[in-house]
Amino acid sequence: MSHRHTSLSLWRPVAFALLTVLASGGAQAQWQWIDGSGAKVFSDTAPPPGIPDKNILKRPGARTEVKTPEPATDAAAGAPAAAPAPKLTGRDEQLEAKKKQAEKQAEDAAQAKKKAETEKLAKARAENCERAKRAKTTFDSGIRIATTNAKGEREIMDDKTRGAETKRLDEIIRADCGPMPQAAGPQATVQ
Repeated sequence: MSHRHTSLSLWRPVAFALLTVLASGGAQAQWQWIDGSGAKVFSDTAPPPGIPDKNILKRPGARTEVKTPEPATDAAAGAPAAAPAPKLTGRDEQLEAKKKQAEKQAEDAAQAKKKAETEKLAKARAENCERAKRAKTTFDSGIRIATTNAKGEREIMDDKTRGAETKRLDEIIRADCGPMPQAAGPQATVQ
């Protein structure tokens, strides 16, 4: 029996120590933060809403405590000062360079497209001008001109139709044979 008594007597201090640790662990503060005056606060309730997240050192259920940086001491006082932290601009220079390059490529593509459209319009205007001048020369010569009606029958143009066609050709020559307007819109075409 003494052996059993000795075994229990050895476990009693171990059990007491274990219970003490477990009981004290539940009584520890679950929240730790630095208040507005710079003091550490320990509490079992959450910090007030005005405390920023960076000042909260420990939360309930967190296993490790967040370390706060110690304030740098003055070099004149003899204590070494912390090395200055690199300045963060919040900008990624490579990303900025890629963005500028993409914008330049888009601008170049837009200019190339605009130039191609301008050249296409200039070519169409030149062709329209040339056809209108040839047709006007034919009308001015006084020869009789025949057209085909909707039924497929050949008709000779009367003076009224001839005058209307001459007026239309004059408008095309005026629009397409001169310098190209700055804001070029759709132009009349000779069919």
